[in-house]
Amino acid sequence: MARECRRLLIPPQRMAAAGADGGFQLSAEHSRYLTKVLRYGPGAAFAVVDGVGHLWEAELLDREQARLLQPLDQPLCVEPAPRPALVLAAAVVKRDFDLVVRMAVELGVDRLVPLLCERTAVLGQLRPERWHSIAAEAAEQCERLWLPRLDDPQPLTEVLSRSPQAVRFWATTRQQQLPLLAERLQGLEPGIEEIWLACGPEGGWSPDEEAQAQAQGWDPVQLGPTILRSSTACVAGAAWLSGWRASSA
Repeated sequence: MARECRRLLIPPQRMAAAGADGGFQLSAEHSRYLTKVLRYGPGAAFAVVDGVGHLWEAELLDREQARLLQPLDQPLCVEPAPRPALVLAAAVVKRDFDLVVRMAVELGVDRLVPLLCERTAVLGQLRPERWHSIAAEAAEQCERLWLPRLDDPQPLTEVLSRSPQAVRFWATTRQQQLPLLAERLQGLEPGIEEIWLACGPEGGWSPDEEAQAQAQGWDPVQLGPTILRSSTACVAGAAWLSGWRASSA
C-alpha cells in the first residue's frame, strides 16, 4: 500500500510538469535519497505527496526519472486541511530553532511564525531556507499530506494584532493564577477555525511585550509548573494543541 511506502514531497508547481504518462524528473536530492540512501532501483515503488493534501503511488524509472501510477488529477488519496488550523508563533532562539521547526511539523502544527522579540538572541545569520528544508524533510518523515506554512521571521509587534477572530494563547510565566493551556483548550467551543500559541525567547517576554499582548486580546496561559527552555515550551505547547485537536475530532 502507498501509505507504507517511503514518501517524497514534491511541490504542486513541479507536479504540474508531469508528462501525460505521469513521468516526472527527480531533483538531485530526491535522486540521491532513492538510489544512494534507500538503494532503490528501476521499478521500486514509493509515494509522492504535493504538500496540499494529495498522494500518489509512483515507481522509479532510472536515477533521474520516475512515474506516477495514477493520473495527476486522480490521486490515490485526498485529505482536507486539518481544522482548526494550529499556528505556532515562536521566538527565534539561539541554538535550537532548527529543532523547533522539525518538532512543530512532526507534532502537526499547520503554520509556524518565527518571531523577533526584544530579547531575541541568535548566533550568526537567520537561516529561513534551511528551515524550509527541515520542514519538508519532517513532513516526509512523519507522513503528512499537508506541508505547514513557514513564514519569514518578523517582529513580534507586527504579529500581535493579527487574526483577532482566532483563539490566541500567550504562553508566559511568573504571573499569579495563570490557567494551564490544557485547561483553556478543554473549554473551547466547536467550530473554531484557527488557534494561535505564542512562545517567547530566552529571557522571556519583556514587560512592554506582555502589555501589548494583553491590549491586543491574547489569552495568557502557562504550560506547566516549571520554567521551560524556550524550545521546550514550543514543543510542549505544540503537543498540547495537537493532542487536543486529535481528541476533539
